[in-house]
Amino acid sequence: MKKGLSLFCFTFVLTLFFSCQKPVKETLPPAVSAHPSEVTEKKVGVALGGGGARGFAEIGVLRVFEQEKIPICCVSGTSVGSLIGALYCDEGKVTTLEYHAMAIEKDDIFDYNIFSVFSGGLIKGEKLGTFLSNNLRHSLLEDMKVPLVVVATDLRTGEKIGFEKGSVATAVRSSCAIPGIFQPVKIGERVYVDGGVSDPIPVDFLKGKDLDAIIAVSISPEIPTFPPENTAEIIRHTASIMFSNISDCNLKEADVLIKPKCGDVRFNDFSKRKELILAGEEAAREKLNEIRLLLE
Repeated sequence: MKKGLSLFCFTFVLTLFFSCQKPVKETLPPAVSAHPSEVTEKKVGVALGGGGARGFAEIGVLRVFEQEKIPICCVSGTSVGSLIGALYCDEGKVTTLEYHAMAIEKDDIFDYNIFSVFSGGLIKGEKLGTFLSNNLRHSLLEDMKVPLVVVATDLRTGEKIGFEKGSVATAVRSSCAIPGIFQPVKIGERVYVDGGVSDPIPVDFLKGKDLDAIIAVSISPEIPTFPPENTAEIIRHTASIMFSNISDCNLKEADVLIKPKCGDVRFNDFSKRKELILAGEEAAREKLNEIRLLLE
């Protein structure tokens, strides 16, 4: 109990420190897709937020967009949103994304090692990188069919960093490196942790990309309605409020917000994937009229 509480406190303090930092983009030029998607009159960008296993709901949202021919021209992703974004943007097809989502198991991406805690986290993250390397057709962000921005947090400065070129696997590992759970990822002279620490829903990285609409997908947990009764619950409740407030600041930049009803699903609980996908579909369909009116 004390170990878990200490880990939560560590993550909470990191989030509080980083939440006010401004977004920083890579100095490299934005990625240009090697295989441009079909030209449409309207261009839509989608920001996929973090939330562990609740990311399955984002698949349902993308499924509806594909069915309804909503023209997705760019995606930004934080934490699990970067993973879902990579699996989608690789070919620009939801069917490929769904195939991997229904087949993936925890052991495919979580390489627990008790000794890894001395290196900054219980999970090394190497399996996640291997999974992406083995299942993506494009290993570089700049080659993906749909341009993708992967957002991580510089552990030293707290800057929001948007990767638009380079290794997909390394960028996604960085974005998913939950402090205290996954080991931080070193790239060059910088060390990165979960993008959700500084940018839970990376709407800001889609601004200035000549888009007609930006749609944000939030899968953050609901703030508990009951009053906390012990120290652990008070910390968790406070963190939920803080994450919600950080997200609200970013969401002001979005044209449409989609918030699937995910419930209180733990970050590593894959047992409810079907229910979460359906929740994402339902939430997206509720917003279809709003999206169409915006594009018209």
